[in-house]
Amino acid sequence: MNYEQLAVAVQSGFSSGDPQEIQAFLAAEHPADLAAHIAEWPVDHALQILALLPIQRQADLFGYFEPDDQLELTEQLPEDRLAALFTEMNADERADLFAELPESTQQALLKRLKREEREDIRRLAAYEEETAGAIMTTDFVALDSGMTVRDAIESLRAQAPDSETIYRAYVLDENKQLLGALRLQNLIFARPDRKVSELIEANALAVHVDDDQEEVARHIAKYDVLAVPVVDAGNRLLGIITYDDAMDIAEEEATEDIHRVGAVGDLDIGVRDAPLFMMYRKRIVWLVLLVFGALFSSGGIAYFEDTISAYVALVFFLPMLIGSAGNAGSQAATLMVRALAIGDVEMKDWGVMIGKELLVAIALGGTMAIAVSGIGIFRGGPDIAMVVALTMIIVVTFGSLIGMSLPFLLQRLKIDPATASAPLVATLADGGGVLIYFAIATAILGLPAIST
Repeated sequence: MNYEQLAVAVQSGFSSGDPQEIQAFLAAEHPADLAAHIAEWPVDHALQILALLPIQRQADLFGYFEPDDQLELTEQLPEDRLAALFTEMNADERADLFAELPESTQQALLKRLKREEREDIRRLAAYEEETAGAIMTTDFVALDSGMTVRDAIESLRAQAPDSETIYRAYVLDENKQLLGALRLQNLIFARPDRKVSELIEANALAVHVDDDQEEVARHIAKYDVLAVPVVDAGNRLLGIITYDDAMDIAEEEATEDIHRVGAVGDLDIGVRDAPLFMMYRKRIVWLVLLVFGALFSSGGIAYFEDTISAYVALVFFLPMLIGSAGNAGSQAATLMVRALAIGDVEMKDWGVMIGKELLVAIALGGTMAIAVSGIGIFRGGPDIAMVVALTMIIVVTFGSLIGMSLPFLLQRLKIDPATASAPLVATLADGGGVLIYFAIATAILGLPAIST
């Protein structure tokens, strides 16, 4: 059902005064689709629709709302209804939403929650942002190593309603230290009298609570697991991170990298909803800096004014040559930024990669030189063609090496390699390309460099 059909159905239910008719339509929708539809309605109308749903269904829906939509809805919810909603939400989603609420709302909410819920929220909210602790959930299945399979299944059945996943349980000792993991299928097919300790996988692929969230997402992708346990320095199990959270992290990190590659600051909200001033502020700093970087190119052109005056045909090839240098540099930078981000290459690989890029860049530049040499002969004769062809090889090589090296340099300086954005690489390649082009032209054509 699309948005228009759902809107008609809901409006029909309101008009007839039969809430069951609306509930029937809402029950058939997946929470993700329903949340997207409800977010399009005015807040008062959205709250009316939510009120028709069971509280658990409301909690499921809230997990799919964008943070701004969550805040807008919670501002209008009565405190008792908000507390009931928080009680039913997943632990990690609840903690994330709590951190965004105004302090007055937080204090009022905490008074209405049970003690264990208050402590859980405070504990999860205390972890540093973008770490494993900040994104983990405490809704997991834990089993005692001394249990029999029969007892473990009974315990799993009791814990299942409050757990994010039951496909993998975690086995603990008496000190809550993680001994290993246990797959649901192994538990089901085992004899009822066997000990849990005989079935566990000792390597539970745990991550530390302070690990970076991006590393955690890579960890889950690498080992292709539904969830990973999160432990502290004493190997005590604190929570788990599920694959759906890892997917959200991967999307968030990829979006940040793309924004940085495009020389745009981090956007906390979607482009569609971002205010005009925010869009201006996130883009203007880099653009102003790159304007001053472009002055380097202008200075190079002024320096070689006599060369340009003597051979006006050189100007025809200038945009093509510096554009090729920038394009080659942007390609190399994009490849290296992504390779560093996914761990395909490391700092120790810089020597190997620069040698490889040098050979590839020379081959690329040579091919492009052959392609443009004919145009050079047509526009200015053999000398101009030689200048253009030689310049093409050198500037493409120069741009490629700049684009490949900048991400490594930034990572060495503890700066996100994505900051080696395409505009930055292009600006550096442009400036260097202008100097290289006219220096070669001056040398080959035998003209003075500086205007008199």
